Amino acid sequence: MTSSTPDQQATTPDTPVDAAPAAAPAAAATTPAPAGLTARALLKQFQEQFPPFRDCLPLSIGIDKQILARLPDLDRKLMRTALGIHTGSLRYLRMMEKAKIRYDLDGTAGAEVTQTHRDHATQVLQQRFKKEAERKKVERDAAAAEEANRLRLEKLNQLTAKFSRKG
Repeated sequence: MTSSTPDQQATTPDTPVDAAPAAAPAAAATTPAPAGLTARALLKQFQEQFPPFRDCLPLSIGIDKQILARLPDLDRKLMRTALGIHTGSLRYLRMMEKAKIRYDLDGTAGAEVTQTHRDHATQVLQQRFKKEAERKKVERDAAAAEEANRLRLEKLNQLTAKFSRKG
């Protein structure tokens, strides 16, 4: 319990946990997270319950506090993993590149997206595309080397067959 207290103290000064909008849907407030829930399943639940997740809109800073206010029984680690999957997705990063405004859980516009955050999204996308291109190049080179080796072995087998018939 004491290990979660410093984490709560570190995250609560910016936005109080009870600052959740009063117009929260009843389903979101009453849906508990099942014990065997995975991060991807939780993300799917978020997409069903909250429009910004479904539409891949830029999330407001401190969205984790808003989620915990609506789903207090939710495992923090699982929620953060689900948020990481969502915010690391290509679709979300592409939206962040061009975004001007962040949104809360209800889809209400909030703070502006800073140029720093847009630049970060662009940088992450570029790194990801570069890494993918390098991976594909390594695959192509490996396939080409394998094909060259196969052709060399085939040629050697043909030569061996040609010269072994002289007997």
